[in-house]
Amino acid sequence: MIGFTQPPCDAGVIEATPAFDAALSQRRKWLTLAAAVIGSSMALLDGSVVNIALPAIQQALNADAAATQWIVNAYLLLLGALVLIGGSAADLYGRRRIFVIGIAVFTAASIVCGLSPNIMVLIVSRAVQGLGAALLTPASLAMLGATFGKDERIRAIGIWAGAGALMMAAGPMLGGWLVDQVSWRAIFLLNVPLAIAAAGLALRFGCESSDPRAKQLDWSGAASVAIGLAAMTWSLSAIPASGFRDKTVLVALGVGAAFLASFVVIEARLHERAMMPLSLYQSRDFSATNALTLLLYFALGGALYYLPFGLIRVGGYSATQAGAALLPFALIMGFGASFAGTIADRWGPRLLLTVGPIVAACGFTILAFVDLRQPYWISVFPSMVLLGGGMSITVPPLTSTVMAAAGEAHAGIASGINNAVARVGGLLAVAALGVVFFANFLHDLAGATPAQANEALNAVMSGQADAHAGAIAAFERALSTIMLVPASCAALAGLAGWVWIAPRPKRAGT
Repeated sequence: MIGFTQPPCDAGVIEATPAFDAALSQRRKWLTLAAAVIGSSMALLDGSVVNIALPAIQQALNADAAATQWIVNAYLLLLGALVLIGGSAADLYGRRRIFVIGIAVFTAASIVCGLSPNIMVLIVSRAVQGLGAALLTPASLAMLGATFGKDERIRAIGIWAGAGALMMAAGPMLGGWLVDQVSWRAIFLLNVPLAIAAAGLALRFGCESSDPRAKQLDWSGAASVAIGLAAMTWSLSAIPASGFRDKTVLVALGVGAAFLASFVVIEARLHERAMMPLSLYQSRDFSATNALTLLLYFALGGALYYLPFGLIRVGGYSATQAGAALLPFALIMGFGASFAGTIADRWGPRLLLTVGPIVAACGFTILAFVDLRQPYWISVFPSMVLLGGGMSITVPPLTSTVMAAAGEAHAGIASGINNAVARVGGLLAVAALGVVFFANFLHDLAGATPAQANEALNAVMSGQADAHAGAIAAFERALSTIMLVPASCAALAGLAGWVWIAPRPKRAGT
């Protein structure tokens, strides 16, 4: 989620799609569900396995730390910036059509990823993967909304969510096994048979649907937010090598800020035709839940990017073991969410949106102080339990509060916005924590210049045998320090939940 975690509001898109074809046979409905599950799981699985493979990819392609970040960032950038316009395209041009196009784009990019001869080809193809995911993910959910009636839709949501939880749990371990036993390239080529199955089922059994009320695509808004996020992310990732005062970095920061500001102006002028209607932010609950989402998924995205490097390079884990180490987090998050939903219905969302992030903050704090060389059960496992518990407590009331705050008429776009915010949180985390990580690493390498520190960091992260002990120790200390940033963000998310969220979600217009 952020590479690893499923964004909180995907199911809201299904719930918000009002029209469906009542004449469809049961067989056709459930095979359409299978297509949607396989397609969305493909994108989710890809996100969850890549982080585990990053150390192997960096070593194989001789990539530096900044380029390695872009393996994740390129995907999240296009996905986060374009997922809203992908949903609008599905409504306008046909859900099944955009779903299949998204699968085709995603799969073609996956093949190029798996065959990449160098890091630049991999980064570009990862960006194209993000574009494909931005098309297929919202289209798959909207396709379900047009297939199932209200009663059956609840069951479809449960199956879809369960499949997502399964992919979250199995993805890192499967990815680690493929890295150890086959190659890091296999994690991308695995998408090909899944894509053939999803596209084949959709074309054979899925019904085409569109929304006659769908608005024209907000290309100006999509372009401005994509360029703004790209410039901001690039500038942050360039700081370790170039420094804070580098003119190119400062120009990129300014360009990014200008385009993001222009995005707000464009959306304000477009009103209800905007991909992100700013009128939704008049709701305090809607604004608060998105702020909470940004903080929490920033924390998760950053921690789960760096943790595999720590497990493999410091703790001596294999890729399979590193993937398995994350399993308790995914299992607890997946299976605990149903209980949290029941509690939220009874007690209201504010309590859980306060307690959940604080529990997660405790998990991040443990990671800041444990020795990764110690046995798993007394080092990493407790933090995974707390992270899984905290997220399972948080996600159900987060989803319901966003939907209630926006109202039924805007539930789909509200869900999409919250999804995009979660992706952007992970994107910014990888870039921003890279700056904090390098600053601490440089500080611990007494007397080293930034160029020397950057070279030493690349040696440690890529597993080079000549990485000296001082660099490894500095890497370990920097890893511990940056885990305090996710802990602080999660704690702030809990504070935001308590201060800003109403005890009971307020429906739009009430």
